[in-house]
Amino acid sequence: MTEVIAGVEIPDTELARAATSLVRKVTDDTLFHHSRRVFLWGSLKAAARGLEVDPELAYVGGLFHDLGLTSYYASKTLRFEIDGAEAARTFLLEHGRSEEEARTVWLAIALHTTPEVPLHLAPEVAAVALGVKTDVLGIGLDELTAQQRAEVVAAHPRPDFKNRILKAFYDGMADRPGTTFGTMNADVLAHFDPDFTRTNFVDVIQGSAWPE
Repeated sequence: MTEVIAGVEIPDTELARAATSLVRKVTDDTLFHHSRRVFLWGSLKAAARGLEVDPELAYVGGLFHDLGLTSYYASKTLRFEIDGAEAARTFLLEHGRSEEEARTVWLAIALHTTPEVPLHLAPEVAAVALGVKTDVLGIGLDELTAQQRAEVVAAHPRPDFKNRILKAFYDGMADRPGTTFGTMNADVLAHFDPDFTRTNFVDVIQGSAWPE
């Protein structure tokens, strides 16, 4: 039986079920429920904007977008967004989706913490970004009805979510602080670690190897 939450159908396909199973195994409740909410918020907002979204691609984008924070997929040298993007690309290719489709989801995940740019790309890229902004930052909550918000949160609760997601971000990035340069992720490390020193963009330019 197809699962419907706030009017959004959860894709009932072999690929979607495999994605759910994989993500459920490697994430805790906080990240799993967050990832499902990202798909739901993104789907609702994309529909309201008249965007035609491939539900399987949007689902994998939503579910995999934070996999790079987990010990199963985190690298030591790449941004966590790239780790998740690579995992999604591999998963989609293994399940028969095209290189172009896998690349779309790669971009959705790789750019989900980048402001503005995703909204000018493929609908699936926009949907993931819209879902993330809604769930983490509360941006555009007024675009959703009270009933939609209630149904999504009833299906995927948010207990102490603000603190838990910040801790998940920190735990997933603390051992690779250099990857946060130039991103909002540096704010997370600075919040938790009083010894964290940001790389300053101006200093990088002024200290570059180019002679005056």
